[in-house]
Amino acid sequence: MDDIKGSPERFGYEWGKYCEILPIYQEQFDRWTSPLINKSEWKEKKILDVGCGIGRNSYWPLTYGAHSALCIDVDNRTLECAKANLEKFNSVDIIKRSAYEIDESERFDIAFSIGVIHHLEDPKLALSNMVKAVKPGGKILIWVYGYENNEWIVKFFNPMRKMLFSRLPISFVHFLSAFPTCLLYIFIRLTKGKNEYMNLIRKFSFPHLRSIVFDQMLPKIANYYKEDEAKDLMKSVGLVDVETNWVNEMSWAVIGKKKISNVD
Repeated sequence: MDDIKGSPERFGYEWGKYCEILPIYQEQFDRWTSPLINKSEWKEKKILDVGCGIGRNSYWPLTYGAHSALCIDVDNRTLECAKANLEKFNSVDIIKRSAYEIDESERFDIAFSIGVIHHLEDPKLALSNMVKAVKPGGKILIWVYGYENNEWIVKFFNPMRKMLFSRLPISFVHFLSAFPTCLLYIFIRLTKGKNEYMNLIRKFSFPHLRSIVFDQMLPKIANYYKEDEAKDLMKSVGLVDVETNWVNEMSWAVIGKKKISNVD
């Protein structure tokens, strides 16, 4: 079951290290979700956050006026962190549940999964459960790694991650992450960004940047989607009106709508 889930215990270690919600996370969230879902569209919506991590991606919709949220994840350290970060909101349930075990039917207006689908062995099953959980006409949004502009990662870094980093003790991987972070930190301050993502991460503190590097090094599964592949994945679970947004010229946000009827 661990293989089909991905790497929850390894991400649990990460979120135990990087539990604080930083102000820059709001800009990241807005880039991942807008313009597919504007701030005003969250107001009064019942939302489902699949793979909630530290709660950072539910925090902002709740701030924008979402009615309520169900946040699910599978690691106890992650869940404790999410509970602490979202404790000021009264309309939030945070429970231990995987994307493969969502037991909800037509309850939510919006279900989203940010940075999770590309780490799953069976993303279609997770998406099918998300579709079941939203109301007819409800929206499903995912954010996934893009293949475009990440070809070098797929060809060179991914094999190293699979053969080495994903097999090493997670604490040792975290130790190793300091070294490429130092190089990246210096590089982005000495050069002009070649794309929007480089311009964004130049704003990050060293610990934040290290968390990003560590996040890339630790998983057992990491898939990079071309635009058509991401759209086809959403369509494969019956979603309609599928749209994409190229985020930071490095990744894809994809949204689709659950059919209202057979003729929708």
